[in-house]
Amino acid sequence: MKKVTNLIEQGMKKAIKSKVVTYDFTIQIKGATEVKTSRFATEILNTIK
Repeated sequence: MKKVTNLIEQGMKKAIKSKVVTYDFTIQIKGATEVKTSRFATEILNTIK
């Protein structure tokens, strides 16, 4: 279970670093692109693959 948690956590960090995030992050990250939650989830999954 820890391995899955770590993968998701790393995926989130990479997605946030790429600045493709949901609204709540865009108000905190200058130059970020706002996307729907489903797109953000896809970004996370793409970094895990």
